[in-house]
Amino acid sequence: MARPTSRVLALLELLQSGGIRTVAELADRLGVDGRTVRRYVDHLIDLDIPVEAVRGRYGGYRLAPGYRLPPLMLNDDEALAVLLGLVAGRRTGLLTATGTAGETAAAKIRRALPERLARRLDAVMESLAFTAPPGESATPETGVLLAVADAVRHRRPISIRYTTRDGRRSERTLHPYGIVTHTGRWYVTGTDPEIGQDRTFRLDRIADARTLPGSFEPPAGLDPAQRVLSGFAKAAYRYEVTLRIHGTVEQIRTRLPAGIASVEEPVPAEGTDPHTERWLHVELRAERLDWLPPVLASLDRPFVIERPDELRDLVIALADRLTTSARRA
Repeated sequence: MARPTSRVLALLELLQSGGIRTVAELADRLGVDGRTVRRYVDHLIDLDIPVEAVRGRYGGYRLAPGYRLPPLMLNDDEALAVLLGLVAGRRTGLLTATGTAGETAAAKIRRALPERLARRLDAVMESLAFTAPPGESATPETGVLLAVADAVRHRRPISIRYTTRDGRRSERTLHPYGIVTHTGRWYVTGTDPEIGQDRTFRLDRIADARTLPGSFEPPAGLDPAQRVLSGFAKAAYRYEVTLRIHGTVEQIRTRLPAGIASVEEPVPAEGTDPHTERWLHVELRAERLDWLPPVLASLDRPFVIERPDELRDLVIALADRLTTSARRA
C-alpha cells in the first residue's frame, strides 16, 4: 500500500502537469476518497506550495499562477544543451507560451552562469548560423499542452474547448493517443468517442483541456505521427489527384512525403524483391496544381496522370517551356 507521503507527492505531480483538477479526478488517480484528497492538499499548503481551490461547475484544485520551480544546478554540457535547445525551439516554432518565453529563459540561465562559462557559451551563440529560415510559430498554451500530455501518458479522456479555422467553437471529448509536432505546429490525435471517429486537433486552437474520469486503451501498434500525416494527405481540398508512378516507395517519398500523398503499394508476388521498381498508385489533395508538375519532373520516374485533366495540361505546358528553353541559343 502506498504511504501517505508518496500520495502527497503524486498529488503535487498531477497539479504540476497544469490545469484544474477536480476532486473526483484526483481521488480516482490517487486511489483515495475526496476527503483524503483535501487533507493531502492541506499538507502541500503546509509546505508553502500554493494550491488554489477553484469553485464552480469545473472547479477543483490547481497550482497558483506564478509558482516557480526550485533552482537547478547545471554543468557546462547541460547549460549548453539547454541554451541550444531554446534556440532550436525558437527557430522551429516549437516553443510554447509567448514568443519571449525562450528569450527570457535563456537570459536567466545566462545570468546564473559563472562568467568563464557564460563567455564561452556567448561565443557559441554569436557564431551560430542557420541555413533554414525561422519556422512559423503557432504556440499552444502551456497549461493545455501539459494537460493533454498527462492525459496521453495516463490514457485518460479529456474535454477540450476548440475553435476551428473558420471560427466555430465547440466542446469535444477526445481519447488522446499522442502529441505530434509538424512544420512548426503542435497537434493532438485521438478518437472522438461520441462519434467513433479519429480526429486531429491543433493545440494552439484549444482554449482549455480538462481530464475526465475513466480511462481508455489505444489501438495496438498505433503510430500517432503517421496518423497525423495520413490525415493531412486525405484532407479535403479543391483538387483530388490520382497518379500511377513507376518506382519504389522510397523514390516517391523523396518528393511526395506522407504528409502530402498516400502511396498504395501492391503486395509483391512470392519471391519478388519488395524494393523492385513497379507501378504504384498515388493519391493526393491540393488547393492548387501549379506546384505539382515541377515535383513530378524532379522525380525522374515514369508516371501516368489519371485525374484531373487540368494537371495534364499543366505538365504539357511545363514540358513545352523546358523544350523551348533548352533549344534557345
